[in-house]
Amino acid sequence: AQLVKEKPSEWIAISDLMAGVMAVMMLLLVLAIMQKGASELKYKQELEQSKSHLEDPLKKISQNIKNILNSGNANALIEMDLQHSRLTLRDGVFEKGSACLTPEAQVAVQSVQNQLASFLKEHSRSKILVEGYTDNLPVKNPVTDFRRFCTVYDDNYTLSAARAREARKAIIGTLDEATARRIIVAGYGDSSPLPGIDPSDARNRRVEVQLTLH
Repeated sequence: AQLVKEKPSEWIAISDLMAGVMAVMMLLLVLAIMQKGASELKYKQELEQSKSHLEDPLKKISQNIKNILNSGNANALIEMDLQHSRLTLRDGVFEKGSACLTPEAQVAVQSVQNQLASFLKEHSRSKILVEGYTDNLPVKNPVTDFRRFCTVYDDNYTLSAARAREARKAIIGTLDEATARRIIVAGYGDSSPLPGIDPSDARNRRVEVQLTLH
């Protein structure tokens, strides 16, 4: 009678053990499936990001331009911001108080002009925004000698727009008129100084060339 009473409890213990083992196995299986799924998702995301980076026209053209600038002396006058696909023509590309590009600046712009032209030709939605900026030092006297200064101006806004216009001319090169219309000029004067520096700092005298696909 005692053996009969103990037998059911032994079967219950074995049953509980098997259930526990099955539960552990199922948990391990679920964890393995989840881990595999997470690994595959991460791989796909990294692949897409890599593919996107390689196929992004803005990243491609920006890197090509930066390589060209770094291969010569042009990077002393022009800086390429890869993150924002933006070129900055520094203060040294213009004579003080003038909208004329220096000979060195002309050469620097010409070194990347073919890349900019190809960007416009290959992408119908592409635009190039050429934006001029100055420091906050006021214009004391109107400038009227166009031949000498490549513009006439009486304030920082007209000077900044003229500098952007001259940079645009250098970028256009031999582009046809229809394509050149997608190179747009604006002059912001001293309204947008660079962050972290004094508004009178010469570094604010610049032209920014923004590449877009909008």
